[in-house]
Amino acid sequence: MTIRVLVADDHDLVRTGLAMILDAQPDVEVIAQAADGREAVALARRLRPDVCLFDIRMPEIDGIEATRQLAGPNVADPMAVVVITTFDLDEYVHGALKAGARGFLLKDAGPELLLQAIHAAANGDALIAPNVTVRLLETFAKPARSRPAQPIEPLTDREEQVLLTVARGHTNGEVADELHISLSTVKTHLASLMRKLGARNRVEIAMWAYETGRVQR
Repeated sequence: MTIRVLVADDHDLVRTGLAMILDAQPDVEVIAQAADGREAVALARRLRPDVCLFDIRMPEIDGIEATRQLAGPNVADPMAVVVITTFDLDEYVHGALKAGARGFLLKDAGPELLLQAIHAAANGDALIAPNVTVRLLETFAKPARSRPAQPIEPLTDREEQVLLTVARGHTNGEVADELHISLSTVKTHLASLMRKLGARNRVEIAMWAYETGRVQR
């Protein structure tokens, strides 16, 4: 199955370079490119790509607002959005994740991680560059003004363990290795965590762990 991708970045060289990397893959096709957020939203709604790859800082509509319009909590049929940026501590990243982005990457992450993020988003998962996950969440998962929502059911001891490893940026495979459980068991625990926490993906699970103080800064 070919993953259809929309790339949006206001820098021609960056946009073209990302498209070349993705188009070189046998199972990925860049179906459109956009130079600003407004164009990106219009193209996404018309073409319904499997994954949208958005820069944060774009003219007309920035990547956060574009993400919110396509993948926000109030969107009936949300699309998969991966945010890619030059800034590992960009003040807008947390907003993009809250708006529904399924991943966050730096532009120097390299082709391998870029492709992992695209595949994860297309499969309904989420990926944040491991080298910036903890720093990003520590910086932007600000304490909520009101008490964070509590689980609809208490978390089990194993779910708490999975929660902490996810919050530290571990992949499913790394969680399985560290906790000595199977990949299918990891996925089962993640599904249970999303249900209990009302989270849409592993990014929101991780942010909840920081907001509730389970991971110390």
